[in-house]
Amino acid sequence: MNPRSLVLGGSVFVGRRLVDALVAAGHDVTLLNRGVTPVELPPGVGALRADRTKPEQVAEALGASEWDSVFDVSGFVMAAGGVDVDSFLDVFESRTGCYLYVSSIMAYDQGLLGLFPWREDMATNPSGPSSYGGFKAVVEAALLSRARSRRLPGAVVRPAAIYGPHNNIYDMETAMWLRLAGHRPVLIPHSGLVTASYGHVDDLCDAMIALSRCASAVGEVFNVTTSALTVNRYVETLAAIVGVEPYVVEIPDDTLAELPTAPFGHLFGRAHHAVLSTVKLEEALPQLQPRSFERGHEETYEWFKSMGWDRLDTPLADPVWHSSWDFAWEAEVAGRVSASRHRLSTQTGATLS
Repeated sequence: MNPRSLVLGGSVFVGRRLVDALVAAGHDVTLLNRGVTPVELPPGVGALRADRTKPEQVAEALGASEWDSVFDVSGFVMAAGGVDVDSFLDVFESRTGCYLYVSSIMAYDQGLLGLFPWREDMATNPSGPSSYGGFKAVVEAALLSRARSRRLPGAVVRPAAIYGPHNNIYDMETAMWLRLAGHRPVLIPHSGLVTASYGHVDDLCDAMIALSRCASAVGEVFNVTTSALTVNRYVETLAAIVGVEPYVVEIPDDTLAELPTAPFGHLFGRAHHAVLSTVKLEEALPQLQPRSFERGHEETYEWFKSMGWDRLDTPLADPVWHSSWDFAWEAEVAGRVSASRHRLSTQTGATLS
């Protein structure tokens, strides 16, 4: 009998790729979401409609059904904020073999920034349920308490920066491919030394499916990512994939402080200077073979071109993350930096003469 899997969300990026991976692995898959985002489901995939902020509505939609695995990819504050977490998890007790919660690197205490690496036993985000990371930490704690008492077997995965096909955070690799291919300026703050962890979406999905079958994973948290690298290395690697020399413009800190909005992807800022340890996952699931950063981005670039996105002439927009690009603003800032350096060079030359 095929495993029965329920995906909470499932219409964009991680959820969308997870559905495909579950179907390929032979699962009987059903989605539960509000049905707001149009999505073309693989044949045989079921769909239930409910608003997860209303636990009674979720319970009604599920009826008496039971699930070998529940994959929660929609449990973030913008979609689930204000929900009574305990009442929501009550719905899944006594009907779920394993509840996999997709958390985030933001569930860690952000006071750890600059300390490498972050391990699963470190402090979690204390900011409370109204913030993205604080909400993740609250749900984690509620699920882990139930899992360790065996009321609701479950585990938590904490990814860092997720990239790959259908990425709906548009200021990451999508914008970078366009900058590089169009010979646009790539603006880099903090000398390009901010370091972050990156993992391919399909590797995250593979890890979640494997953990759902692993009895020793119950009650545990696992960092799930692959490579950690600096902004400089990130840009160099993607430029090599595109086959161009990047036009890099470093933004001095004093100039950065004067800008109303950052002219670069959010992961380039110091607020994301963090590295995850994946030792725990590697020991639990040694059979996993995640992609290297280079291979994962080579595959993503081929998908990007196959979608015709290399011909995009307007920014993409996502209603949840609101992350996109503004190449006109980036060019303006690059011009300011260039003019400032020219003035400094001229003044220095005049002083020396």
